Amino acid sequence: MACRVRSSLAAATVASAIALGSGVAHANPDPAVPMPSAPLPGAATDLPGADDPSCVPGPEHPNPVVLVHGTWSNAQATWSTLAPKLQEQGYCVFALNYGQPALLEPDNLLRMWGGADIRDSAKQLATFVDAVRERTGAAKVDIVGHSQGGTLARQYLKFEGGADLLDPTRNKVDKLVTLGATNHGTTYDEKQLLGKIAELVGFPVQDAAAVAVGPSAVQQMVGSPFLEVLNAGGDTMPGITYTVVASHDDTVSTPPENTFLTPGPGATVSNKWVQDTCPGASVGHMGLTAEPAAVALVRNGLDPSDAIDTAVACS
Repeated sequence: MACRVRSSLAAATVASAIALGSGVAHANPDPAVPMPSAPLPGAATDLPGADDPSCVPGPEHPNPVVLVHGTWSNAQATWSTLAPKLQEQGYCVFALNYGQPALLEPDNLLRMWGGADIRDSAKQLATFVDAVRERTGAAKVDIVGHSQGGTLARQYLKFEGGADLLDPTRNKVDKLVTLGATNHGTTYDEKQLLGKIAELVGFPVQDAAAVAVGPSAVQQMVGSPFLEVLNAGGDTMPGITYTVVASHDDTVSTPPENTFLTPGPGATVSNKWVQDTCPGASVGHMGLTAEPAAVALVRNGLDPSDAIDTAVACS
C-alpha cells in the first residue's frame, strides 16, 4: 500500500512538473541550446509567423517587430499576410491583442478588441513591448501599426515610456511604420457628420457607441479631445524614424491625408502614398496590411536597404 502511495505521489509530482513547465519534464538535453519560453502575455499565439517564443534577433534585423492591429479587429485578422512575410525576411515578429475590457466594465459591452480607451490600450502596449525586449534581449523594437494601432503607438511613445523626450538614446522604439493610421482623426467617410446631426436632435451617439463598442472610435474622430492632447506640441518624438503609409482608396481613415505626420526636432518622417509606388493600385483600408505594394512599403520602412521591387509590389 505504501509503495502504491509513493508511486502515486511520484506520478503526481511528475504530472505537476509537466503542467507547470518545470525542469523535471522539460529538462534541456543540451544546456548550450536555450529552451523555448512560454508565449508572452497578450500575444496572438495562433498567428503564423509571429510570437515564436524562441526567436532571437540576428545582426541583420536586431530590432524585434511588434504588430499592433486596429479598432474592432485583432492580430489574426490583421496580420495573417504581413507576419509570415516579415518572418521569412529574418525578423522576430510579435503581435498582441489589446483593448478588450475586463468583465463588468461599463464600456465596450460587446467586448471588441481595440475598443477600449486608447490611453489604457497604450499601457497594454507598453507592457508588451517591455516583455518583448526582455525576452529577446533587444534594446529597441520597431512597431507596425494599422489604423488605431498607429495612433495607439504614438500615444505609447509620448505618454507611456516608448520614447524619452530628454534623452532619445533611451528610446524603446527605433522605427514606427503606420498604415492608414488615424493620426489626425477620421470622419469615417463622413459618417461622423451623421453622428453630429443625431446628437443635435438629442440622440447620444457618442455615449451609446462607448457603451456598445468602446470609446476608441470616438477618440479617433476629427477634433476629439484625445487627439488634441496627443498632437499638442507636434506629431513626433525625437529619435524616432516614422514611415506613414496611406492609400487614396481608404474609406475608413478619412480623409486619407489626415494620416500624414509633420516631423519635429530629431525625428524623421516619410509620408508615402501607396499609389506613388504603384500608380493605379486599388488598396483599401484593410488592404494596407496585405496588398503587395503596402507590404513592400512596410519592409522598406523597417529596413531602407530593402529596396522596393516594383515588378513584384505592383503585380
